[in-house]
Amino acid sequence: MTSSHGRGLLHLAAAVDQPGVYDAGPYVELARLAERGGLDFVTLDDSFARPGPDASAVLSRVAPATHRVGLVPTLTTTHTEPFHVQATVATLDRVSRGRAGWRIDVSTTEGEARLFGRRHSAPLDALWQEAGEVADVAAKLWDSWEDGAAIRDAPTGRFLDRDKLHHVDFTGAAFSVRGPSLAPRPPQGHPVRVVDATEGPARSTAARHADVALVRAASPAQARTVRDRLRADAAGAGRDPNSLLVLVSLLIDLGDGEHAAEPGHGGGGPRQTAQGPLYRGGPVDLADLIASWYKDGTVDGFHLTPVEPRRDLERLVNGTVALLQHRGLFRTFYPGSTLREHLGLARPANQYAGGAA
Repeated sequence: MTSSHGRGLLHLAAAVDQPGVYDAGPYVELARLAERGGLDFVTLDDSFARPGPDASAVLSRVAPATHRVGLVPTLTTTHTEPFHVQATVATLDRVSRGRAGWRIDVSTTEGEARLFGRRHSAPLDALWQEAGEVADVAAKLWDSWEDGAAIRDAPTGRFLDRDKLHHVDFTGAAFSVRGPSLAPRPPQGHPVRVVDATEGPARSTAARHADVALVRAASPAQARTVRDRLRADAAGAGRDPNSLLVLVSLLIDLGDGEHAAEPGHGGGGPRQTAQGPLYRGGPVDLADLIASWYKDGTVDGFHLTPVEPRRDLERLVNGTVALLQHRGLFRTFYPGSTLREHLGLARPANQYAGGAA
């Protein structure tokens, strides 16, 4: 499915974070709203640095209440066991039937380190190098079961094809893992990996391992610079740069209804704030901003964080998304069932299939 100007269709995602909300119901409601708008995926942040529910557990509850929208929790790689992280993401992919992603993040503070008591905080470069190693071993563990490894043939007593089960012996700078995984390969092969690549130390990890890179940019020029660098680094790492999608992350405040965007927010671009680039205005101007940044090839899409979750997501779906659909820039239905299909990403080949090392 392509747009009128020849490129793949625009990609849109939204955050469903709701500070202070611990019940699953409000998250289900926002995810269903995002799905009604055809959004590629929703994200739910998570951190040891502040209170909040476990993002992967919440989205596992959201999974059976939705049908198509992708579900992307944040899981930090710093104080969590890599084997547990990959199993959590694989489980979400299975219970959602191929709609899971993983927003990779690191834990930087000494306060977070004290929650675990195993080690002190480390420099950002070292944390992101470790995050890359966790992403690498996660892929190995997901691939440790080839497709078809589970037979479950009761009459013959064969439940596993051992030739399709592969051992993983990985030693990184801060951890080691022995596989295989405890469960069959996830439906998507590799659930979609998302990295916020705004800061320099995260970019190498994003270029090597991410399917989707998020960039907090207040201008098209800033977004284009980071996108070009990420794609060049991906090519340098032996990847097809077209396999890395770059989405601009914006905070959105649509509380002004249909009024024109404030100076410096709408036609002039978002305004930089301490929390990140902020767009404040109406859904129509937001549609214009998204269309203009997308049409000139600056970005592959947008990841939008509503300032007031229910109000702004509703106006995004009913106003901005409806206009983009009318202009032929955004889908009116999901052409597939998995998050990789929404994003136009191929299901990865198994690195061990066919006797590969």
